[in-house]
Amino acid sequence: MAKKDIREIVGNSVRELREERGWSQEELGFRSSLHRNYIGGVERGERNIAIVNLAKLAKALGVSPKDLLP
Repeated sequence: MAKKDIREIVGNSVRELREERGWSQEELGFRSSLHRNYIGGVERGERNIAIVNLAKLAKALGVSPKDLLP
């Protein structure tokens, strides 16, 4: 079985936390100061997310950046 790419793992974590809060990608984008298209790319595992943006997403979601990582 192939291991999941870390981008997919982080993206799934972001999506799960966002959906738990009942937020759209646009709402998370607003709260994190990131564009909704960028949020979508992160959630699909297409973005190699910068540590600064990981911190922005974590803060907006009310979690620690380490909570988004495996």
